[in-house]
Amino acid sequence: MSSTTQIEIVEKLLAPLLEGDIFLVEIKVKPINNFKIYLDADGGLGIEKCIKINRALYKQMEEMALYPDGDFSLEVSSPGIDEPLKLHRQYVKNIGRSVEVTLQDGTKKEGKLTAADEQIIHIEYTEGKGKKAVVHQLPISFSDIKQTKVLIKF
Repeated sequence: MSSTTQIEIVEKLLAPLLEGDIFLVEIKVKPINNFKIYLDADGGLGIEKCIKINRALYKQMEEMALYPDGDFSLEVSSPGIDEPLKLHRQYVKNIGRSVEVTLQDGTKKEGKLTAADEQIIHIEYTEGKGKKAVVHQLPISFSDIKQTKVLIKF
């Protein structure tokens, strides 16, 4: 069974388990049928929800006998903070946070994510200090973005 087919089957089983504001970010299949499923939620995704979904999905995969010898593993988690944003919905969820955007040409822009629609995000950054500080709004098209990561500031 191809990894594409495996992912399609798991997506169909997973869909009814995603309650409320929980959404699928990505499914990866590694050799030896190791499924890594990344979920997120608009209001944050707790470990308890991941465990509940993991158990329900694992049980369904066992009952379907997709892997008769039981030779598969399943990990359900939210993407780590070091994972780039992949979906528009993740951008919306992170409005107000500091981000680092790497553009297709390799240049990086850093600032506060202030808006995100279907085509463009807006980041705000400050140049200069004190009375000479100037706040800039920078629109960036999704097609120009190579990756965006949330920055953790302490």
